[in-house]
Amino acid sequence: MRKLLSATLLTFATFSLALGQKKEQRVVTTDIDNFWKAYDRMQTTSDSLQQLHYLQTLYLDKGTPGLKALVEEKNYQAVEWVTSIRRHPNFWKSLRPRTQLAKSGAKGLEPQLKKLKSLYPALRPAQVYFSIGMLRTVGTFKDNMVLIGTEIATGNTSVDLSELPQNLQTYLSRYFKQDPFTYIIPLNVHEYIHTQQKGLGSDLLGKALFEGACDFLSELVTGTRMPLPYMEYGPKHEPELKEQFKAEMFAPLQDNWFYNQSADHPDLGYYMGYSICKSYYQQAKNKRQAIKEMIELDYDNPAATEAFLAASMYYQEPINRSQLLQAYEAKRPIITHISPITGSDSLVDASVKELRVEFSHVMSRFTATDYGAGGKEEWPVVGRKGFSEDKKAYIYLVDLQPGKTYSLKLNGGGFSAVNGYPLKTYEIRFKTKE
Repeated sequence: MRKLLSATLLTFATFSLALGQKKEQRVVTTDIDNFWKAYDRMQTTSDSLQQLHYLQTLYLDKGTPGLKALVEEKNYQAVEWVTSIRRHPNFWKSLRPRTQLAKSGAKGLEPQLKKLKSLYPALRPAQVYFSIGMLRTVGTFKDNMVLIGTEIATGNTSVDLSELPQNLQTYLSRYFKQDPFTYIIPLNVHEYIHTQQKGLGSDLLGKALFEGACDFLSELVTGTRMPLPYMEYGPKHEPELKEQFKAEMFAPLQDNWFYNQSADHPDLGYYMGYSICKSYYQQAKNKRQAIKEMIELDYDNPAATEAFLAASMYYQEPINRSQLLQAYEAKRPIITHISPITGSDSLVDASVKELRVEFSHVMSRFTATDYGAGGKEEWPVVGRKGFSEDKKAYIYLVDLQPGKTYSLKLNGGGFSAVNGYPLKTYEIRFKTKE
């Protein structure tokens, strides 16, 4: 009887464990329902503060770990959703039925992840969260979580973009034409592989391999190549892309290779990484080992990524890192003069109202100026005139006090020349006369 009771308890415990495992969700979509519940409550009032309350309490406060991670990663603020829902009602109304596709469309993911695990047995578990973001990502990851921006991932040409700002209209109309939900499984596999990787890429080569490995392995697993513009443009222009990439591969990350949706040919860094990884796989005698090495590569280690590149045989000729870096640095714009600062020990009159920064190259873009070493206390900028007519100078408006030290920093990635090469990060520091 005691043995029978023990066996019964063991069977019950095993059944309970199996039941618990069955209830474990790999794909979580509850944020979608919570968002639309909050949305419906927001429609019952025109009071923006009350709408903010509904958005916060019914959506963000009830959010899954995935939503909370997405908010943190993309620095979303509750007021952003409220403002957009008020200003762009037709966008959200037309988007709503599309977002429901996530509940059924992601069911095909599990077989692909099982296949991935058969190719890479060390695959660690991760969860996939479909949430409603504020149009800053279609997919990203954090730790062991895949984070899908459902408002972009499920859109297509049926979604009304007419009320959105022009830059968003341009980006989303281009992206929605591809009907991104048709490749939601490869996208999820891509992001799932990111949860297994080490580092993000400390230079252009590392970043390209980091993203390209996920594209290549996703294609290997699902049999579907990412149907994105860079996969169409890349093969047609590979010889010139190879030369351009070689010249810049050891340099800091550049906007003309990644996350540049406004460009005519965006995200070509993905294609270059994909091509290198594909070549590496083709060269390998042990394909399973090649997959392991690809996933476990330290993308932040230049020596490791350079060795991976050499083993791929993507470039037949030897790569001279120091020579390429030297040539790259020679093409970067530099600051040639800062008016009215005449030297490192010069004193500036406190009556000065403009700071003019002059460059060696014609510049094409400005995005960021940060506090210098002295932080907010030494920040002199009160406005900007922007670029001069010839684009070889940038003018800041300043408000100065006598006998004080000021500092500001021009971010290298924030200023780029027309040749696409970024300025070196440069700190401006000066003192005013007593």
